[in-house]
Amino acid sequence: MCELDGLGISFVVGTLGQGGAERQLYYVLKALKSSGSRLRVLCLTKGEFWEEPIRGLGVPVTWVGQSPSRPVRLLRVIAALRAHRSAVLQSHHFYTNLYAVAAARTLGMREIGALRSDAFSEVRESGRVLGRLSLTAPRVVVANSRNAVRNACTLGVPASRLHVLPNVVDPLQFAPGGTRPGGPVRLLAAGRLGPEKRFDRLLTAVARARARTRRPLQLTIVGDGPERSRLEQQARQLGLMPDVVNFTGAVASSAPVYRDADMLVLTSAWEGTPNVILEAMASGLPVVATNVGGVAEVVDHEKTGLLSPAGDDQTLCDAIVRLADDTTLRLTMGREARERILSRHTPEQLPRRLASIYEAVLA
Repeated sequence: MCELDGLGISFVVGTLGQGGAERQLYYVLKALKSSGSRLRVLCLTKGEFWEEPIRGLGVPVTWVGQSPSRPVRLLRVIAALRAHRSAVLQSHHFYTNLYAVAAARTLGMREIGALRSDAFSEVRESGRVLGRLSLTAPRVVVANSRNAVRNACTLGVPASRLHVLPNVVDPLQFAPGGTRPGGPVRLLAAGRLGPEKRFDRLLTAVARARARTRRPLQLTIVGDGPERSRLEQQARQLGLMPDVVNFTGAVASSAPVYRDADMLVLTSAWEGTPNVILEAMASGLPVVATNVGGVAEVVDHEKTGLLSPAGDDQTLCDAIVRLADDTTLRLTMGREARERILSRHTPEQLPRRLASIYEAVLA
């Protein structure tokens, strides 16, 4: 097993905004710092949400995105690495994989690429040429789900170059709240309000579920994005605003939001391993989710939540109604969900998993 103490690792990242991938970067850096690794972060943006917490770990953050030109950014990455040499250069976003490949091979380092979603969507969004290169060029690629690994294999990446690093969550920060015997059943959805999350299907499902359940429903949608105005208009047309649905926008701390909910609903068209599911399960919530990406690797159908095929609005509505009507089932699944997190998805498990990946890339 690779010795983490003293190992120099640099990360090249696209953003340090308030997202799930960036939260995972923080967990990884914290685990490596505690293990004695020498770390630094090179970022294409500056002044974003996670920059100060990362600096608080004692990890330097260098801005390399002063120019919109990719070649100029690459030169800045190389210059920063020349000033502070590392053994490994690790990309944390798919779209920074090629920076890691080019810089590492220029300087004689070993590079690691990233897969944050399901591989197919990342290649598609990056374009045919750059997408394929970003996937196939790194000598090692780290994905956050086995589903992404399978998809990458179908796209031509040898299985020997692919490694799974499951997402983790801090179970002390995300802990269960108290039970509420009466009142409305509180549904929670969280994430970027973009087309891939399909919040439109969620609103339709909630409108249908209200006519079938014995309990009143309330839905809180946490997050912001380009679809917000359209979704608010849809909610008004369905008669869900202002009494049923509340759009909170982005929040500084999501932990209290989970403690104030009864279940999480995720309706994405594609995913990697959604952090919102891990955070909800750590908070003792059952999950209703579309069975996409690595969701089924975390949510055990009928034990920690209920899974619905993507695009099957009827099954999604049925699952919401079933959990809304059965308090005992919600509480039982919520307890099982937290136990699943404690056994498989805590930060304490990161050093061993990371050491195995670095051993492979340095071999």
